Amino acid sequence: MTRETLRVGISTCPNDTFAFHGLLERASDPQGFDWQLELCDVQTLNERWLAGDFDVAKASFAAALQADEDTLVLPVGSAIGRGVGPVVLARPDVALPTSPRVLAPGEHTTATLLWRLLQPGRGRLAQVVFSAIMPALARGEADLGVCIHEGRFTYREHGLRLELDLGALWERESLCPLPLGGILARRRLGPQRCERAARAIAASLACAGEDSAATTATLRRYAQEHSDEVLWKHVELYVTDDTRGIGAEGRKALRELARRARAAGLARSARPLALSDEPASWA
Repeated sequence: MTRETLRVGISTCPNDTFAFHGLLERASDPQGFDWQLELCDVQTLNERWLAGDFDVAKASFAAALQADEDTLVLPVGSAIGRGVGPVVLARPDVALPTSPRVLAPGEHTTATLLWRLLQPGRGRLAQVVFSAIMPALARGEADLGVCIHEGRFTYREHGLRLELDLGALWERESLCPLPLGGILARRRLGPQRCERAARAIAASLACAGEDSAATTATLRRYAQEHSDEVLWKHVELYVTDDTRGIGAEGRKALRELARRARAAGLARSARPLALSDEPASWA
């Protein structure tokens, strides 16, 4: 039987390669799709989603707020949680100027959106690939860096200090968990295909939990510079109950992020982030 091709983009981050382990290794039920998976950095995923390159992609919720109404959020695979947010780093024992030079990991990342929402007008913002931020800070090429992914665990190894935890600040101000990114799907796929895609990702997630040795090998393949301990810390932090199925609190957080972004003029879409399993999304 010929399978229908899905063009899919995910990042190399351990929480994404964990979630897609079963599909990457062809070890879980693909639900009748041929999953054509590409792995990219987060800003590239955002740009390519907005350019229409993928049918399904793990992208930033900030990018979803810049997308047209063809974008839906699948109820599985999201990074929503507490203690998971971007951290703002600086060199120790260096006084910050009044208008600091700030590096962020991409124009359409949720990290950049949070900086603009929670530190409005502060500093001179420049966008670079996320992996370049900590080395640039250590070399003194910027004053602050909005760091994502493993930066939360490894910044001390770069001789840096924590200036601000944007995720903790969001949680205090919003009383919601932080929605970072999720699996976006094109509305044109229709409800049945979206449901099948969600089932396939759920099966892939379940597969990742069944054989830790095989899953570790997948994580390491795409993040070879990290120890197994750091890889699994990343998974434990970013793979939450909302990854397996966005619950009521996670849905509330998505609505709050959209509301705040629209109020600040930082969202293109006037609609909330619509989930594919909500009937109103197809109205």
